[in-house]
Amino acid sequence: MSLESEIDLPGGAVLPGALPEALRAELVAFRRDLHMHPELGNQEFRTTAAIKERLQRAGLRPRVLSSGTGVICDIGTDEEAGTDAAMLALRADIDALPIPDMKAGCAYRSTVPDRAHACGHDVHTTVVLGAGLVLAELHRQGLLPRPVRLIFQPAEEVLPGGAADVIADGALEGVGRILAVHCDPRVDAGKIGLRQGAITSACDRLEIALEGPGGHTARPHLTTDLVTAAARVVTDVPALVGRRVDTRSGLAVTWGRIESGHAPNVIPQHAELSGTVRCLDLETWRQAPDVVVAAIDEVANLHRAKSEINYVRGVPPVVNEAGATELLRDAMTARRGTEAVEGTEQSLGGEDFSWYLERVPGAMARLGVRTPGERIVRDLHQGDFDVDEHAITVGVELFTAAALLDALR
Repeated sequence: MSLESEIDLPGGAVLPGALPEALRAELVAFRRDLHMHPELGNQEFRTTAAIKERLQRAGLRPRVLSSGTGVICDIGTDEEAGTDAAMLALRADIDALPIPDMKAGCAYRSTVPDRAHACGHDVHTTVVLGAGLVLAELHRQGLLPRPVRLIFQPAEEVLPGGAADVIADGALEGVGRILAVHCDPRVDAGKIGLRQGAITSACDRLEIALEGPGGHTARPHLTTDLVTAAARVVTDVPALVGRRVDTRSGLAVTWGRIESGHAPNVIPQHAELSGTVRCLDLETWRQAPDVVVAAIDEVANLHRAKSEINYVRGVPPVVNEAGATELLRDAMTARRGTEAVEGTEQSLGGEDFSWYLERVPGAMARLGVRTPGERIVRDLHQGDFDVDEHAITVGVELFTAAALLDALR
């Protein structure tokens, strides 16, 4: 692998590690293969095997996590490295979503029914893999100043996320800083979005079962009208919650499923609802279970319905540390100039990368995947989601630059 491409830095220094064309083409093919074979959280056996095989072929020694999916691989930690410096970790999530791939006429469309890489995890995986291959070559050439750890994490989409299991497996031992990217279809390929502080939100899952005596729709006064009770929970609980915390915290209850009844003239005895609880503020997130459960109970009791609530703790906000954020900014600027970095807003999306940041400083960048000039936004978690694959090159070169610049801090 030739790494002759270099980027000029202030003072005449150069930054090696630009992505060679042959490897770029290989990575695009690798990403497309993953896209065609999506696997759900904790089921990513094929994906794990593909990552492990390619890293081994590069002379590295990847370790499959004890759960059987996911990979950790260190670069530059051999005896010749002669350093005890804390490692920089690069994290990717490898799982897909349980939704159908709706991209008509796409040659690399998912081959698995009702499974799709609709959140860009195939891109994240390919970017970290590509960065690892480039950094391994730099290490062989004596150009990698500090060890780097690659983390390929399973089950990001499964609350509370696979990150906790990966951390328990020792992924952060010896790590001083961790970086990640997440695809952003609202940012042009060739750019990244950065934000110091909170860049995502907390996200929990909410499951509710309502019970009560049903009956004939001609006599609702003799029943617990569960359809009406469920409807009031749907509309009233978000309103109540919004009035019981500081509105600046952005605490929001949003429903994804409601189910009750089988016949138009029968008031059912059972109803189910499920949704998510999201908020921008860490302190409010800690209070959210008590606030939300109390609101549900109040509304259910008002309509004489018995409620059973399963409040599933998810993830806190991803809070980008200042130094790691500036490292990403400097790396992108070194590769592509200041115009390649733009500010970004805090989103209400959840990401279990936050669990790593509870242990070590780090930051996540939004990786632009929209083709410049394209007006249609193929949003995340939709069946037609796709990316401009130039983003792979950008992500690899961002991470390789960050790994080299990190040693200077």
